Amino acid sequence: MLLPSDESGRGRAVVLLHARPTDRTMWDAHLPLLADAGVRAIALDLPGHGEALVPDGREVAPWTDVLDTLDHLGADRFVLAGNSLGALVALQVAVTAPERVEGLVLVGYRPHDLPASPRLRAAWDDERTALDAGDLDAAVTTGVEAWTSVGATGDVRAHAARMLRSRLTEQLAHGEPSLAPDPLGEGTAALRTLTVPALVGVGEHDMPDFFEGGGGLARDLDAGEPVVIPGAGHLAPLEQPAAFCALLLDFVRRLPER
Repeated sequence: MLLPSDESGRGRAVVLLHARPTDRTMWDAHLPLLADAGVRAIALDLPGHGEALVPDGREVAPWTDVLDTLDHLGADRFVLAGNSLGALVALQVAVTAPERVEGLVLVGYRPHDLPASPRLRAAWDDERTALDAGDLDAAVTTGVEAWTSVGATGDVRAHAARMLRSRLTEQLAHGEPSLAPDPLGEGTAALRTLTVPALVGVGEHDMPDFFEGGGGLARDLDAGEPVVIPGAGHLAPLEQPAAFCALLLDFVRRLPER
């Protein structure tokens, strides 16, 4: 499956992978900033999100779709930057094709086997309750409150709401696509085989799950201490695009020359 994409700029390829309740438009503010800094920024819709519609009953392997799409775009080697679901898919791509990945910038990561905190469990339960009642507006409001910080601007919240409404509408119509076997497998053994440079981050106001998950991931990747992005919740890049781009570009500039 070739994934819908937006790109801007020329130079080293930096691939932007969005969070679960969003789509590639979460990177709209980042593309010109990264292009002006001399990189080729590529934002993708992951399967089942945005314009990457998945036929009913089809099994998906997002990591394979990302690699196939980058082949199509002529990006042989690249840095992967992912938020939440995008961080997970970035790791799946990295263990599938480590020779192609020049670096990893991962924000808002939580392994699926980590028990959910009361705050995260409540967010899931509130969304499910609203959807079961057929109240899409309430589900969207619940999601925006859960995934953005109390200080998020009206524009950020409106953008998050549009993306979340689109995602939930697709989910209600077609359900969640089934996933191919995860190349990460069980535990963290696969992560510890990765030798690419990595940076792990978390929004200052994100849930404790993602501080814990980010800390464990940073240890597995030998990435040092996670970076806290000030004034941001779970969707840290969406809330703080300039700060995230500065962090990403500083990381990219420290990578070895090709």
